[in-house]
Amino acid sequence: MKPILNLLYSLAFPAALLLFASAAHADGIEPGLWKLTTWVEDDGAIDPPRYSQKCLSVEETSDLAKTFSPVSRTVNSDCAPLEQNFSGNTLSWKLVCKGQLNMEVTGNFAFENPRRYVATVTNKASMGGMQMMNNKTLIEAEWVSQCR
Repeated sequence: MKPILNLLYSLAFPAALLLFASAAHADGIEPGLWKLTTWVEDDGAIDPPRYSQKCLSVEETSDLAKTFSPVSRTVNSDCAPLEQNFSGNTLSWKLVCKGQLNMEVTGNFAFENPRRYVATVTNKASMGGMQMMNNKTLIEAEWVSQCR
């Protein structure tokens, strides 16, 4: 059971963290040093906040859809093409994989201004009809300074 959970986290959680650490340029979010605060809600319980920082380059902020969307790296599961919508200052996407591991990951990112965005990423996974993961990650990101 533990290897399966490790696989789930190796697929979903890092993808979410990479997404949280990204930013948009131009009408979106500025390149620079960002402070990220994340909360994970699992079965109704919210974990204490986690804090991190990430320096984002101009290259990383040049394409919202690419930067904030997940890349599937599944084993023994096939993923449908990514469903993605970018409208105004909001990016949403959905990734569904089926096989040994059935997984659905959705993301909604709202770029409130050039120095702040919020997001919600949900992860649902099951194997053999048994729920393995059902959580929601809430993110608040604020621009701190230029990268050093």
